Amino acid sequence: MAVTVKASLGKTKYYTEVTAGENQIITDEPIDKGGQNKGFNPLEILATSLASCTAATLRMYIERKEWDVENINVEVELENFPLTKRAVFKRDISFEGILDDEQLKRLYTIADACPVHKILTNDIEILTKFS
Repeated sequence: MAVTVKASLGKTKYYTEVTAGENQIITDEPIDKGGQNKGFNPLEILATSLASCTAATLRMYIERKEWDVENINVEVELENFPLTKRAVFKRDISFEGILDDEQLKRLYTIADACPVHKILTNDIEILTKFS
């Protein structure tokens, strides 16, 4: 499954309109980096992808099993280390509901099955062209 997003950045420093189909978001940089802080910065968007995909994947599984879980909370901290070419995602998942140890163990495995998690832990290739 391929997705296409388009980013458009004019002369307003770092204020970028990003579209995917009929949906649009704004990205920007914080004020201390020259932006206006009017949207998520690109690293926040990357962390958001993992957090939201994890939550959705867990919700799908929980609904299929008909478990009583009111809320799924996923917090992702992304720390980037450009000098060592390493990034560390720390993912903290909590549930509001009644789950036993076996269910939690299964949900741990399901969290790692989210499509974004799989992409981030596989080989990644970026092909660039100018047009």
